[in-house]
Amino acid sequence: MTSANTPVLAAGIVCWRVVDGKPRVLLVHRTVHKDVSLPKGKVDPGETLPETAVREICEETGLRVDLGVPLGKVHYTLANGRDKYVHYWSAEVNDHDLERAKFTPNDEISSLEWLSLSKARKKVSYDHDRDVLDRFAALYDAGNARTFAIIAVRHGKAVPGETWDGPDATRPLMHRGSEQAAIIAGGIAAYAPERILSSTAARCLATIAPLAERTELDIKATDDLSQDAYVGNGKAVMAIVAKRIKKQQTTVMCSHGPVLPQIISALAEASATKPDAQLRAAAMLSTGDFSVLHFARDTKKIRLVAVETHQP
Repeated sequence: MTSANTPVLAAGIVCWRVVDGKPRVLLVHRTVHKDVSLPKGKVDPGETLPETAVREICEETGLRVDLGVPLGKVHYTLANGRDKYVHYWSAEVNDHDLERAKFTPNDEISSLEWLSLSKARKKVSYDHDRDVLDRFAALYDAGNARTFAIIAVRHGKAVPGETWDGPDATRPLMHRGSEQAAIIAGGIAAYAPERILSSTAARCLATIAPLAERTELDIKATDDLSQDAYVGNGKAVMAIVAKRIKKQQTTVMCSHGPVLPQIISALAEASATKPDAQLRAAAMLSTGDFSVLHFARDTKKIRLVAVETHQP
């Protein structure tokens, strides 16, 4: 149930492509509102924000995109007095994406327009859209627009150890854990993972199974991410992280509470990033949560660009 005081949550994307060496971004002309804005839409029940972003952009523009770096959120008050928060990401659009996109003017969107950043700033109807475009411009100018991600996932809610007679690694998910697994699958898939790694524990494998089915990727189970194999020095985890960063492939790692801080610490160390509140939050996940760490692609020095954490 929602009330008049419940904030409206939405997600949008700065879709971009390079034309003649310079970025152009996509704007939508909205039919009913008679305005020009960045494409976005409201969260549906059972969605995480990343899933909302890719779904809405597909529905509004016909483009099927993969999420890149988060661009923060904007807040404004609607005519009915409700607060609205829109979370934004960037997403590069390639020629294949454009070729397969099918857009037809409709009751919501009358037309699409690709413009340079400077022209887009002048064309959008709202200052908050200009703020988001400025964030993307800073990202692009810094060479951080093209990224890959390492996604750390904590398994869903499992049967408590004190009530389980078998080995700890065989503890199954509770009903709530299965629900969490189904919900986060769409959110993680929005980043187009290329590889899925998991602890060998049953609760981790079950958590990541809906994502594997959705992405048609195999799950590589490894004891190095398991709680049973957890050791204080974290050398095995550091080796896994180093390999994934070297390959620059967006990779999912599903693991346990004690192991996740080692994963985040190894990622921070690999990119010479000092731990901060955002990284600590990324490491201290509750069951079913996931964190996405974005790294600049094709750079000589490993560079952490952004960190985000999501709950089911």
